Amino acid sequence: MRRVWLIFAQAVTIAVAALFVVQTLKPEWLDLRARTAVQAPASIVAIKEAPETGAATRPASFADAAGRAVPSVVHVFTAQEIRSSRHPLANDPFWQHFFGDRDGMRTQRRSGLGSGVVVSAEGYILTNFHVVEAADEIEVASNDGRKFKAVVVGADPESDLAVLRVPVEAKLPAITFAPADSLRVGDIVLAVGNPFGVGQTVTSGIVSALGRSHLGINTFENFIQTDAAINPGNSGGALTDGNGNLVGINTAIYSQNGGSMGIGFAIPVSLARNVMEQIIRTGGVTRGWIGVEVQEITPELAESFGLPSVEGALIAGVMRGSPADKAGIHPGDVLLAIDGKTVKDAENMLALIAALQPGDTGTFALRRDGKEIELRATIGKRPKPPRD
Repeated sequence: MRRVWLIFAQAVTIAVAALFVVQTLKPEWLDLRARTAVQAPASIVAIKEAPETGAATRPASFADAAGRAVPSVVHVFTAQEIRSSRHPLANDPFWQHFFGDRDGMRTQRRSGLGSGVVVSAEGYILTNFHVVEAADEIEVASNDGRKFKAVVVGADPESDLAVLRVPVEAKLPAITFAPADSLRVGDIVLAVGNPFGVGQTVTSGIVSALGRSHLGINTFENFIQTDAAINPGNSGGALTDGNGNLVGINTAIYSQNGGSMGIGFAIPVSLARNVMEQIIRTGGVTRGWIGVEVQEITPELAESFGLPSVEGALIAGVMRGSPADKAGIHPGDVLLAIDGKTVKDAENMLALIAALQPGDTGTFALRRDGKEIELRATIGKRPKPPRD
């Protein structure tokens, strides 16, 4: 029995020694065996697997970005006097015959609120046109509680933008503009404003989509869509990137109950800056115009006209004496390109023409009777939209 134990002890000693030698001289042998034992079954199809990484690189806080943007976003308070008849029959001729033309008017004061973004140390503030439309008085409150009277420098109803100005002595800090077209879908954004008048508020989200149009909000649409919470009172406020730089002006939301549902829209900084600079320079915005009515090309219309695709814009009408009329553009023509830029649809055509300067000559590629032709037209000035 003693001999058996001696043999067992020698065998264990030799095994331990061999394991020590392998561990020291050939450790990969043991690692290969271990990896082979736990290796997952081969994938049936070729897939891309992300490498294992540590903690996510997303910053734990956007406090620095908010700290840079918040001082440049102001509250905008408006007041408007509305005169209405005291009696529903006050304007009736029969009533006036017996009771005279008395001043039966009463005055009501209506207030509104929104937000604005300080864009220059000279006191210029960018906001939405619908925030200050028809306002008799405008007051701006800074983040530190100071209040100033503001005046409207100019407005552009077709893009829903307006520029205000407060005294230079206010010394409001101007926001930093992000590079044009720097946003990507999925980027982090912050919405800064005064929702429901509760005070300065910062919400976060991502860029859900870019280039949103055909929403029926403005004449010229190229919206940033975001799920950052935007509510009434946020209009005219800042949409910033993760560094606190301005990328858009918050403008509208899609909502069934008046509150945020995760679908908000902002005017991109490239468009806002162009409109702002024109307003500051001339007091308004000048756009190109040729005097045509256009119609979207549906699949049914494309088949009816024998068109290869739905791209382009169908000329439905031409105003007599307009630049289009003088250039020989006819109803029924399909506008394909303007100065070499493809016309995707009717709204895109409107934007391309608006970008042209009045007095310049534009080249218009059209399809007429199955043939492609080119015409040149002198661009006119787009008339101001009628006021309600």
